[in-house]
Amino acid sequence: MLSQSLAGLPAFLSYFATAIGLLLLFLAAYVFITPYREIALIREGNTAAAASLGGALLGFVLPLASTIAHSVSLIDMAIWGLIALVIQLLVYLGARLLLPGLERAIPTGQVATGVFLGALSLAIGILNAACMSY
Repeated sequence: MLSQSLAGLPAFLSYFATAIGLLLLFLAAYVFITPYREIALIREGNTAAAASLGGALLGFVLPLASTIAHSVSLIDMAIWGLIALVIQLLVYLGARLLLPGLERAIPTGQVATGVFLGALSLAIGILNAACMSY
């Protein structure tokens, strides 16, 4: 009985490791394209940076979870995970056009901007996840 329960463990570990790899790749890419250092700002207590990065992470993880649930293979999941990654990076770049002072607002702790950017990332992530379920 235990062997039946653990039969899916290799697939779980493969998908989980790939998902964590994609999450780390997203995090590295996101902090690379932003002109400020979110992790340092968060360590300093910057709520705007925390809201912005937290929303971006959730906005990426939602479609990634959808790809895990709906993919036909590990490669399929990785491809759609990379698509989700690109879309979420484009959200940030689009937000910079919408909010021209964004690169100054987050480091100075303007919470409204951070919350809006986080919410925008989350909203697009939800739409992205829904679209990936077909």
